[in-house]
This record gives sequence, C-alpha cells and structure tokens, in this order.
Amino acid sequence: MTTPDSHIPHASRVLPLTAALLTGTVALYMLLVAFGNITDFGTNQQFVRHVLAMDTTFKDDDLMWRAVTGKGLQDAAYVAIIAWETVTGLVLAAGTWFWARQDHIRGRALSTYGLLMLMLLFGAGFVAIGGEWFAMWQSENWNGLDAATRAFLFGGVVLIVNHLPFGRPQDDSRT
Repeated sequence: MTTPDSHIPHASRVLPLTAALLTGTVALYMLLVAFGNITDFGTNQQFVRHVLAMDTTFKDDDLMWRAVTGKGLQDAAYVAIIAWETVTGLVLAAGTWFWARQDHIRGRALSTYGLLMLMLLFGAGFVAIGGEWFAMWQSENWNGLDAATRAFLFGGVVLIVNHLPFGRPQDDSRT
C-alpha cells in the first residue's frame, strides 16, 4: 500500500529534521555561552581584557601598539560580544522554531543569518581579530583559538546541512 508520503524522497523528510536538530543544538550552545558570560561575567571579562591588552604575548614592539589597555574599552568590547552571542542564540532559536513548524523558507533564512553571525563572531572576531591582530596565538594562558575554531567549524557544518537540497524539484514550496 502506498501513502502520499511514500513517493516523497527520504531526504525531503530527513534533511529538514536534521537541519532543525542541528540548528537547535547550535542555538542551545550560543544561549548557554551567553548565559554563562552574563552570570559569570568576571571570568571571560578577564580573558577579553588580557587578549586586548596583549599582556601575555611576546611583547614585540612592532605589535604592542595594537594593544587596547583602557578597561572601559575592554569592557565595552566584552559587553558587545555578549550581546552578539545573545542575539545569535535567539535568531538560531527562531530558525529552529520555523524548521520544526516545517516553514522551511523561514527556517533556512533565520538559521543562515544566525549561523553567519556565529561564524563572524568566532571567525572574524576571535580567530582573525583576537588571534592575529591582538596576537592571542602567542599567549599560553589566554589563547582561545582552539575553542573559536571548533565553534566556527560547528557552525559551518550546520550551515552546509541547512543548505542541502531536499524535496522534489517541481515542489519548491517546502524548500
């Protein structure tokens, strides 16, 4: 016996579920990161201060002019990071909601925005600016490049899954 859904390719059922679950996982991760930074403000505040101050790098005179030593600027950067993490988590949660409701167009769009926000934070913010501009890679104590790379790759894989084609080519109303 066949049902209307038995002619729908397996991918058209599994990929949206996969996208929803993976997007939800990244949303949870980002919301937990933001929550941790808000409720334990001082721990990562010190991290950001040390990275921006470049006080645990090789102290190369050709690089030290880049250091940001003003605590007000350091704290403003940290608050901006927390705000970005929070908005990223909320956008991803909204994307997850739309995937779960089988609104694939909105789910894919919001997930894409949220995942790009994550990748900008960890790729441009932590790897490029923190790692290279502020020479975080030189610090034995305040080097977050491994964690940032993991988060960047995690977001990238989920972004790819979110954009895999599914459904029948003639039926793009659900894709």
